Amino acid sequence: MIRVLIADDHKVVRQGLRFLLSQEPGIEVAGEAADGVAALEAIRSLRPDVVLLDLLMPRLDGLSLLTAMRDEQLTAAVLVLTSSQEDEHLVQAVRAGALSYLPKTAGVDQVVASVRAAARGESVLEPAATARLLRELRRGPGADPLARLTPRELDVLRSLAQGRSNREIGRVLSVSEETVKSHVSSILAKLGLSDRTQAAIFGLQHRLVPLDQALDPP
Repeated sequence: MIRVLIADDHKVVRQGLRFLLSQEPGIEVAGEAADGVAALEAIRSLRPDVVLLDLLMPRLDGLSLLTAMRDEQLTAAVLVLTSSQEDEHLVQAVRAGALSYLPKTAGVDQVVASVRAAARGESVLEPAATARLLRELRRGPGADPLARLTPRELDVLRSLAQGRSNREIGRVLSVSEETVKSHVSSILAKLGLSDRTQAAIFGLQHRLVPLDQALDPP
């Protein structure tokens, strides 16, 4: 039996996927999550075989969730099912460990086949996504390292450059300290930095904030 966790902030999407997957022999929906933090907690507790993951979620986005799963060595296979059309999101998701990447416009048969493939450890990319991935990889490392970060991670990095603590960043962005810590860990990993002080300096060097707005180093 393939146990699936559905992580998507839209209730109607979760309900639709639950109904469709419940009709398939050998597949069981183990749980649902409406945001990234809840999804991470569910992965820890339910230990699903496959996670159907949306990238654009509150509290903890899908890319940060993939990074957290890698850091905690959570072995569920991840099938990204998203409305995002950003090539960089595709590249980052695959690099972070996603096995498959499908648009939400994918057909039912394609989603089911991808779930079964993910449970076997096999990767599935639709032709358009494969072309996008190859195009991005051929470009090599981008000239702008900030392109590796999600919009929310950029917000966190900007706050680090301003010298804010995790608590202050959480208050400014209306997220929990745990979520801020996850974003900071993801930023450090993506940029190859060792600590938040280096991240703050990096943000200043890349002019995320004017120098006269920088506070004391964190």
